[in-house]
Amino acid sequence: MNEPANQSNPAGRIVSKDDRRGLLSAATLRKPLVKYALVAAGLVALIAFGASVYGNRPLSVQLASVEHNVPVRVFGLGTVEARVLSKIGFEVGATLVELNADHGDRVSKGQVLARLNTGEQQAKVAKAHAALLIAEVNIKKGAANVEKAQAVFAQKQDVNRRRQVLVGRDVVSQQAAEEAIRDEAVAKADVAIASSEAENAKAQLTDARAQLEFEETMLRHRTLVAPYDAAVIERHKEPGSVIKAGDPIFTLIANDSYWGLAHVDEARAGYIQEDQRVDARLRSRPQDAFTGRVVRIALESDRVTEERRVFIKGDNPPPRVYLGEQVEFWITVAHLDKALLVPEAAVQGYDGRQGSVWTVESGRLQRRLVQFLHRTEDGRLEIVGGLPDDARVVVRLDSGLREGRAARAIEAKTK
Repeated sequence: MNEPANQSNPAGRIVSKDDRRGLLSAATLRKPLVKYALVAAGLVALIAFGASVYGNRPLSVQLASVEHNVPVRVFGLGTVEARVLSKIGFEVGATLVELNADHGDRVSKGQVLARLNTGEQQAKVAKAHAALLIAEVNIKKGAANVEKAQAVFAQKQDVNRRRQVLVGRDVVSQQAAEEAIRDEAVAKADVAIASSEAENAKAQLTDARAQLEFEETMLRHRTLVAPYDAAVIERHKEPGSVIKAGDPIFTLIANDSYWGLAHVDEARAGYIQEDQRVDARLRSRPQDAFTGRVVRIALESDRVTEERRVFIKGDNPPPRVYLGEQVEFWITVAHLDKALLVPEAAVQGYDGRQGSVWTVESGRLQRRLVQFLHRTEDGRLEIVGGLPDDARVVVRLDSGLREGRAARAIEAKTK
């Protein structure tokens, strides 16, 4: 029996055969979509659950452990220098006629190193010596004149006394008596003149001696001698050169006056003190180990590089040292018997005194503000305060660090 072309739905609406086919097709399509949506929702929920479980799993972290006998060293880069370095020359100018030392020579104190032309100065010395002889002769002449004047004065005194006696007896005239008084006064004045001339001759003798000494000193200035036991670093002039007063002829360095000059960052130099041990490595001899001690710390830092200058005296310097050679220095500023060290990279907000670190306390991650003191040459900081007794410090900042998260400890390897 054939179905009618049109049928009524329960609501009384007439549903055609084509409408019925469309409704069946839509229902058929909706079933897979609902299925897929349920599957996707399930997957999302599963992923979220897995992420939650993964994100809250115990995090494996490396923890710092207490270390013993840790040296704290500060690095400084510098050069080889000399404490006593002199550029020596003549105090007068003339022609350089003799040189007795050259680059690399060892000289002793008082050794003649160079000479200037002395002809002109020797003539001046001879002239001064002759002037001294003349002054000595004038001394003798002045003494003889004084004796002569004194003898004449004594004679005139005797004559005057006799005539004064005789004038009272009317033996000699009044005029003769007056002449005797006058002659005595003149003789007395001659004695005074002769004495002053003798004193003048003595002054001239002193002047002549001083002039001779001056000219001899100027002659000695034409000879250059070593002021101390030294090594010749450089010879600046050659024979035949006409030099001026003060021109350097040699550069000398006193024996055993070599030392190292280290430039240390001000942020690391606070604990450097005199007599601390220093390990050094010369650029030309990297395989050799050299040691020394801090002997001087400059009281003025470099305002541009913000570095402090530290001078080191070597205990075992090489047999031959080259000025200006680059040297690496490690200054031991402290020795820690027991220390808890954390890498600077694991510290947040470090200001040179304190910073924040991650810790593990009762199996959970926490953040703590701690205080530091020393910093090792490999960039680790010594924690000296701010940690609870049961806290362990995390040494590496991995992803996933979160306060309150469970953590599983892995001991960090000590260096």
